[in-house]
Amino acid sequence: MAALQIYDKLLQFPLFQGMSRDDLELVAGHTRFGFSKVESEKTIVKDGEACTHLFFLIAGTVRVDSFSDDHGYRVVEQMQAPYMLQPEAIFGYSQRYTHTFVALTEASFITIDKEEVVRLSEDFLVFRLNLLNIFATQAQKLNKQPWRQCPQSLRERVVRFFVQHSIYPAGSKTFYILMTRLAAELNESRLEISRTLNEMQDEGLLTLHRGRVEIPSLEHLLMA
Repeated sequence: MAALQIYDKLLQFPLFQGMSRDDLELVAGHTRFGFSKVESEKTIVKDGEACTHLFFLIAGTVRVDSFSDDHGYRVVEQMQAPYMLQPEAIFGYSQRYTHTFVALTEASFITIDKEEVVRLSEDFLVFRLNLLNIFATQAQKLNKQPWRQCPQSLRERVVRFFVQHSIYPAGSKTFYILMTRLAAELNESRLEISRTLNEMQDEGLLTLHRGRVEIPSLEHLLMA
């Protein structure tokens, strides 16, 4: 890929926004980038694998699978380019992916290994600040969660469960979870969980299947 094309692609991502044209040209011309294409239905990275590169999705759509600790339930979401695959996993206590990413269509990536990420952080202040902002924003969002007002109804608790277990609070989601497991997670009876979910299904907010809840639009669920 030519330097000018790389330049244009990098501008789609928050890590490079705010950098001067001269700095971006230096990055595009002097950074060891990797380029790859992943065929549809092929796994890109798996939950638990070591994170040694930043993956920048520049074309295509990926499926993101998130798992409970005991793999008793999972959540499936879709992300479209431009999208970064878990940048927070490249540093910190556990430098491993916590989601599995699978290509839904042919997916094209630019990759940067960890050594190059460190070098870019040392050489370009804006890049360093953007990286810190990504980490700080995630930490701040997580720190706010325990202090939010407690849900007043079972329906609100169910919605909060769906939101807190989603990477992005919008779009379609699929929860592969048994009614009994959801009831246990919310410390509620299975009967009450079933009644609440069926009410939401009657309103067109979700669709129930055996062991699966399909949410066509999480933002609509939040506003209902």
